[in-house]
Amino acid sequence: MHGKTVAIGCDHAGFELKTTLKGVLQERNFEILDCGTNSPDSVDYPDFGHAVAEAIEKGEADWGVLVCGSGIGISMVANRHKGIRAALCTSPEMAEVARAHTDANVLVLGERFIEKGTALACLGRFIKTPFEGGRHTARVEKI
Repeated sequence: MHGKTVAIGCDHAGFELKTTLKGVLQERNFEILDCGTNSPDSVDYPDFGHAVAEAIEKGEADWGVLVCGSGIGISMVANRHKGIRAALCTSPEMAEVARAHTDANVLVLGERFIEKGTALACLGRFIKTPFEGGRHTARVEKI
């Protein structure tokens, strides 16, 4: 991944997985900008999708991770922001393609639909995969 500062956010349905992912990122020496939520109490996912996307837009973070129950709503929110390419991934292979072909800068996971081990594998693949450029560059520029 292209930077060491990660904005991470979730709603109540993604709190447990966000906590796990945050710990893994800290173990790998990433600087964490935790955009919340910080408990399993019910909240609105758009607030946290916007917060992570805005942190990247402002240059406060290099890339991001978002988690909600399905991953669908929070990825829609993030993708409304200029320059954000949030990819909802359900397998490590999807995470790799998201980075390699679309230069995704936000990994999105749905806690209710992914096993913890698979989510960790997605994060690992997302981090280590570079953008391929080449034929993909013009496509990404059209986004």
